[in-house]
Amino acid sequence: MTTQSKLVGYVRKSKGGGALRLSIDAAAFSNAERYKGSDGREFVSLIANVDKVRDILEGEREVTSLCQLVNGE
Repeated sequence: MTTQSKLVGYVRKSKGGGALRLSIDAAAFSNAERYKGSDGREFVSLIANVDKVRDILEGEREVTSLCQLVNGE
């Protein structure tokens, strides 16, 4: 089994610069794999590369991907 990365959205710095803005594709999020937490709530786990997010915060990069890792066949 291999791990695949599915693009779900993008991470950018907010216009004011004091926050990160996540733009999530509604259809991709709707189709994303979910898991249940110990409290019974449902979650979707998403990841962004920390080095690329750091580059966004430092102004060296405009955008990076927001993905979900899923087990492939």
